[in-house]
Amino acid sequence: MANREYIERIQSVILHLHGCKSSWVESVTVHEVFRGQTAWMGDVQVFTLSGHPKAKKAYAWSHADGKDDTGERFVTVLEIPPVDSPQTAVKVAIAAEMRGKK
Repeated sequence: MANREYIERIQSVILHLHGCKSSWVESVTVHEVFRGQTAWMGDVQVFTLSGHPKAKKAYAWSHADGKDDTGERFVTVLEIPPVDSPQTAVKVAIAAEMRGKK
């Protein structure tokens, strides 16, 4: 299991952003390659959701952010089509981030 404190922080983010409780299921390592280069590599935490009107699962992770990468940014992606796995959650999050930078 991933670090308990880390999981609890993610569960707090899920509750705050999506208004539902979550239960940790597993940690899945994802390596996303784009044009022969690593676009993202890390562990995605998988949660089942209770009380969400559309999604039964959420995928979440965090990464360093802010000045000198001293902060932490959480990413949560609900399992709503086209998202159906940790891998597609990462792809959707990367695409959303790229759109936000344009």
